[in-house]
Amino acid sequence: QVQLAESGGDTVQSGGSLRLSCVPSGFDITTNSMAWFRQVPGQERERVACLDGVERATYADFVKGRFTISRDNAKKTLYLQMDSLNPEDTAMYYCAAKESLWCDPPHYPFWGQGTRVTVSA
Repeated sequence: QVQLAESGGDTVQSGGSLRLSCVPSGFDITTNSMAWFRQVPGQERERVACLDGVERATYADFVKGRFTISRDNAKKTLYLQMDSLNPEDTAMYYCAAKESLWCDPPHYPFWGQGTRVTVSA
């Protein structure tokens, strides 16, 4: 059974940074695609960044140059480094995974419970 556990969400001021972590169990992080999504109440969940099985990263336009997705194979952990945060980044952030090398199509069967990020003005 695949489980994903996110951590690292917090409240920060605009311009600040956070690093989110996602630790999967029952899932091979080294050969499969994983992604970060976010969701604001009343809005659709949107993909923020994806790291494929060969560690190529893709980003949504609204985070390019500010966020970095990466993984540590030894620690079996996926990260999202978020810099230059602004209030529009306030959301619940979710880790997602699928048993495929590729980020697309963006259909992920495995999800974490989410970690909340709040950015104050």
